[in-house]
Amino acid sequence: MKTLYDVQQLLKRFGTVIYVGKRIWDIELMDQEIKDLYEARLIDVKTYREARVILAAEHHREKINSLNAHDLEEKFK
Repeated sequence: MKTLYDVQQLLKRFGTVIYVGKRIWDIELMDQEIKDLYEARLIDVKTYREARVILAAEHHREKINSLNAHDLEEKFK
């Protein structure tokens, strides 16, 4: 597992499709779903850790992108 798409496909195997409308919210909800799957012992620790690392990186990237977009918006007002 290497990408957010891979995490989405993992969740899909368990019947979970997430689309809230804002990417950062989708990532946060996916993270909670991964935690729930692990706590229910439906995924192993390796899969859990890989998914959490991917989601954390994507969440961080999304925060940076939204901050940069906000700075640009302020610059051109």
